Amino acid sequence: MDGKGVVQKRHQQKHSGPKAEKKKLRKQGASTEEDERKRNPKAFAVQSAVRMAKTFHRAQDIKTKKHHIPLVDRSPLEPPPVIIVVVGPPKVGKSTLIRCLIKNFTRQKLGDICGPVTIVSGKKRRLTFIECNNDINTMIDLAKVADLVLMLIDASFGFEMETFEFLNICQVHGFPRIMGVLTHLDSFKNNKTLRKTKKNLKHRFWTEVYQGAKLFYLSGMVYGEYQIQEVKNLGRFISVMKFRPLLWQTSHPYVLVDRMEDLTDPEKLRTDPKCDRTVSLYGYLRGTYLKNKGQVHIPGVGDFQVADVNFLPDPCPLPDAQKKRALNEKERLLYAPMAGVGGVVYDKDAVYIDLPASHVNQQQEVRPTTELVQSLIDTHATLDAKMAASKVSLFSGSATLDPTDIEEDEGPREKRVWDSNTQRERRMVVFPGEEEEEDDEGSGSSDNEDGVSEDSDEEEEEEEEQEEDEEEENLSTYLKKKQKLEEKKRGGEVITEAPVFADSEDDLEMTDEEGGRAGDSGEEEDEEKEQGKGWALRWKEGLQQKAAQAFLRQQEAAPNLRKLVYGSVVEVDDSEDEDEKELGGIFRVSRPQKSKKFQANALDCSRFNPDNSHNWDLEEMLNSIRDCFVTGKWEEDQDAATLLKEDEELYGDFEDLETGEVHKGQTGQQDQAEVSEESLVKMDDEETQKKKLLEKKRRLKERFNAEYDDGDSTYFDDLKEEMQKQAELNRAEFEDVDDETRVLYEGFRPGMYVRVEISSLPCEFVTNFDPHYPIILGGLGTSEGNIGYLQMRLKKHRWYDRILKTRDPLILSLGWRRFQTIPLYHIEDHNRRHRLLKYTPQHMHCGASIWGPITPQGTGFLAVQSVANFRIAATGVILELDKSVTIVKKLKLIGYPYKIFKNTCFVKDMFNTVLEVAKFEGASVRTVSGVRGQIKKALATPPGAFRATFEDRLLMSDIVFLRSWYPVSVPQLYNPVTSLLLPVGQKDSWAGMRTLGQLKNDLGIHNKPNSDSLYKPVMRGQRHFNPLHIPKELQKALPFRSKPKQQQPKGKTPRDLQRPSVIREPHERKVAALLHSLSTVHNYKRKKAHTVQHAKHKEFLQQKEKQEDAKLKRQKEARKKLYRMMGQTDQKKQKSSLKGAPQDD
Repeated sequence: MDGKGVVQKRHQQKHSGPKAEKKKLRKQGASTEEDERKRNPKAFAVQSAVRMAKTFHRAQDIKTKKHHIPLVDRSPLEPPPVIIVVVGPPKVGKSTLIRCLIKNFTRQKLGDICGPVTIVSGKKRRLTFIECNNDINTMIDLAKVADLVLMLIDASFGFEMETFEFLNICQVHGFPRIMGVLTHLDSFKNNKTLRKTKKNLKHRFWTEVYQGAKLFYLSGMVYGEYQIQEVKNLGRFISVMKFRPLLWQTSHPYVLVDRMEDLTDPEKLRTDPKCDRTVSLYGYLRGTYLKNKGQVHIPGVGDFQVADVNFLPDPCPLPDAQKKRALNEKERLLYAPMAGVGGVVYDKDAVYIDLPASHVNQQQEVRPTTELVQSLIDTHATLDAKMAASKVSLFSGSATLDPTDIEEDEGPREKRVWDSNTQRERRMVVFPGEEEEEDDEGSGSSDNEDGVSEDSDEEEEEEEEQEEDEEEENLSTYLKKKQKLEEKKRGGEVITEAPVFADSEDDLEMTDEEGGRAGDSGEEEDEEKEQGKGWALRWKEGLQQKAAQAFLRQQEAAPNLRKLVYGSVVEVDDSEDEDEKELGGIFRVSRPQKSKKFQANALDCSRFNPDNSHNWDLEEMLNSIRDCFVTGKWEEDQDAATLLKEDEELYGDFEDLETGEVHKGQTGQQDQAEVSEESLVKMDDEETQKKKLLEKKRRLKERFNAEYDDGDSTYFDDLKEEMQKQAELNRAEFEDVDDETRVLYEGFRPGMYVRVEISSLPCEFVTNFDPHYPIILGGLGTSEGNIGYLQMRLKKHRWYDRILKTRDPLILSLGWRRFQTIPLYHIEDHNRRHRLLKYTPQHMHCGASIWGPITPQGTGFLAVQSVANFRIAATGVILELDKSVTIVKKLKLIGYPYKIFKNTCFVKDMFNTVLEVAKFEGASVRTVSGVRGQIKKALATPPGAFRATFEDRLLMSDIVFLRSWYPVSVPQLYNPVTSLLLPVGQKDSWAGMRTLGQLKNDLGIHNKPNSDSLYKPVMRGQRHFNPLHIPKELQKALPFRSKPKQQQPKGKTPRDLQRPSVIREPHERKVAALLHSLSTVHNYKRKKAHTVQHAKHKEFLQQKEKQEDAKLKRQKEARKKLYRMMGQTDQKKQKSSLKGAPQDD
């Protein structure tokens, strides 16, 4: 080898043959599958009938699993806005996401997110955004009314308990659509870690929600906002999402209140500030029909009677039906009264108009600013004031038009805050009226204006290609455009500059038109706003002088009627003089289908300077306005000359009736070529018409086959069709009736904007009102306002760290209500007995009985006890609504035997009277040692004693007990949670009844244990057994080895162990003799006294026996008398029953 690499032979592609033909077909896009089936049918034949059947069955199973039970579509023609609840732990980015979504849909920026924010997102859909704070009460309330939940998760931290709590709340109260949103992804520097985290979070989210649940990723923030393309994709998903109706929501009317007014008489408030208030609440009605004078429940306040209900004009209406792809700027409405946004506020008898400028000024005074953004905002306000000064009048001497309805958008400002946790300076984005509180960890360096400009321009190009009217609003767009204009000027092109100060909006329109911009209406309006911001610094120079000059120009100007008729959208060719800028702005063809395409940067052409003269002899002047007339080219495909020639071909000669002139059709060789071209065009038109006709016939044929061919129709399809017909019938019933009459028949229908007036509301509801906490009006059914006994099935949540104790107060969320009650837990035994439980079982369901509001069977509930760790204590469902279940608890009665005769025993201390014993005759008793017995008969003495028989002989040390069951009554406690009545800042600290353990802990009470329950050391005495005694007869019968042996005689004691004898002294002998005589005398006296005492005791026993005989005789007589009376009573009863018996027998 010489070290050189071996040169490989190049591959030569085949230009002929079957493979080459296949490749050609593949490149052309033709399908080769059908050809293969025709060429080789055996290869595609069924190989195994069993496998084919399994495949078919599996496909059918998958298809059937996707079916839902079809429900009748009761949604109104104009549905209420979709409620989107943004949920997440604190500092995860909820407010920022709502602001970005609102900006994406409406092009408006919102400061503080207070209460519901309603926007128009499309031609047929409105959205209501509401933020859910970290209060468990708010989470419970919003889970009941949510249609879609955006669940924000901090990817840098992971899942938090608030997320799982909200998911469990949703599972109980009806599971709405849930979409996860991962934030803070820019904190990951390593892509591998990022991918792994995303995967783990996604699978955990799927486990909690369902497999395949949508999870969005918000990768980072730019200028304190999420990236525009990601927010746009999220908005598209929200706009097209379908929702399945939830049972509780569709069966109850409810209103998410977006405005509250206090109607109480001011004089009454002055005299009694603590009086009950009359309040009107406004919002969209959802769910089902609402009747006037009905009962409603406000979670956190209580039950109330509706005083009056009215429907108002829709403050955020859907746009009129037009065939267009996107909404224009006027139709992108935003309505948020609690946040101070929404130009028009409707009341029962008045309409209030709120001017946006006032909000702008208020918000500017509060917030800190940076120099650049503040200058833009100041310029924006100045432009508004100057444009208000330069009012437009259509005719001289006529009233001026005031442009106050133009809503102004303000850009975010930046505030640098030192974060002590991360030890770095962080850039906080401050919106109007609010200090931004969200966490923007990966916001980047301080100089990212230039870096963002490229991204934003790329996104704008992308949006123009997709023909979307959505665009990022920032300063970089203007900087780019200004750079392009300067480049064109260097290239020698004449470009009219935008005026430094314009008399009206039309001046701005004219300038921008001559710049040659074209595009969708939303993009144009956004760009004009950005240019207005870009000219901020130039606008500030000599404003007073410019305003004076503008006023003089207005006085000199005369009305231009042609502009008033035709408008001003005409592009101007390149002109030499700047004075001829207005040439193209004289006429404008009025096109309703393109009326939304205007440019705010053009010059005002309704007024022009009379000194400006136009030379109409020039061909350029004529060409500039040629297309404005009937003979011009109106559209790209509509040329007046071509249309006239077609008319001549069709109609030939005609006579002008006004002048009498006869016009002849042109016939000549010059027109033959044109006629031939026109005939070709006509042929093409005829072919397209034929194709359209064939397509229409084909669709009609398919519809006919679908209706009359039952080959593929299934029971599911028939059911869906039946539901569809029912829905159409429901809609057609009151279709032609006006709203006032419909309301009288069917009530207020969902989708209406209603005003609900409620009297006698507590004054704390108004004085402590906080718009960050939602107000919900939940309609109650006919019996749901009553309170009674409820039987429930309950299970302690597996994540709650403590078991629940009977009679401990528990906060339940049931239906619309949140209330505190005292449950009794029980379990059903095999004999249908409901036995009281002291504690809930660990991993199984148990029954619970409460005193609470009547709620339909099958309604889910959840229980909350404490706010530490995982807050949801238990979940369950309502079973029954009556008191038919009797809960019993175990009761042990203890007695002691006092006489034993073989297997019969007399027991005392278990009962107190003979009557009690009579009730328990035949009951089973047991001893602690396990000997079973039965109660036989009551004894006369002592009272409550009875005779019982047992399986074996008892001992006097045995304890006899009887197991009985005692009925327990359910405590009647219903304490509604009134969290909305608490002061602002304390609404999450509602405290009801405390448990026994909490009371003892708070009061410092320690339990005194029962002395019998304490452990004591067992002292066992030594037992002495009697010697074994065997009768002599038995000894004779025993074998020798079992016979007792004779004891060995004792041997002699050894001398050393023998006790020595004592020899007394004489004196000692005298003492001993004296003591002996004395003891003899004492023994004699004691014996004599004992004999006397024995005689006395014998006499006493005789008297005692006489007394006992007399007593027994009296008792016998009393018993005879009692039995005689009982017998007479029984005979009377028997006679009375015989008299009342029918005579037929």
